[in-house]
Amino acid sequence: MPLVGIVMGSDSDMAVMGKAAAILEQFGISYEMRIISAHREPDLFFEYAKGAKDRGIKVLIAGAGMAAHLPGMCAALFPLPVIGVPMHTTSLGGRDSLYSILQMPTGIPVATVAIGGAANAGLLAARILAVADDGLLKKLEDYAAAMEAQVKAKDERLQEKGFRGYAQDE
Repeated sequence: MPLVGIVMGSDSDMAVMGKAAAILEQFGISYEMRIISAHREPDLFFEYAKGAKDRGIKVLIAGAGMAAHLPGMCAALFPLPVIGVPMHTTSLGGRDSLYSILQMPTGIPVATVAIGGAANAGLLAARILAVADDGLLKKLEDYAAAMEAQVKAKDERLQEKGFRGYAQDE
């Protein structure tokens, strides 16, 4: 049974939203992924968002492009955490999507990550779930320790080779 729902309005969002799925897979978190347009399939969208809790979903990750209604509408219908992922848009570079998600009315909260930041949405979903899962919390702590070790190794290489030697190895 999936714990996280990933929803997007178009398959053009798949490359970004797939990063959330990859993170969830890395941590062994079950998820479902759907393409549902709130504008072109309103009945299906309402059924999906309203029924998510009863299907066992604990967190929704919703991608938002042009009109950017998906995360906010998910939050209006789903009583548990919703994470909005603003998509890069051609007209305003994704700032339109970002502002739409950030400016939710009082009572309809949506957590928001950076434009195109679906990997962080996956990590935030994992952290939310880890509140009640010590095994998952340990995996997140190990993930953070691995990132720290990677940065330390890169700095050691920089100190050893200098910036010209470091860049030459790239």
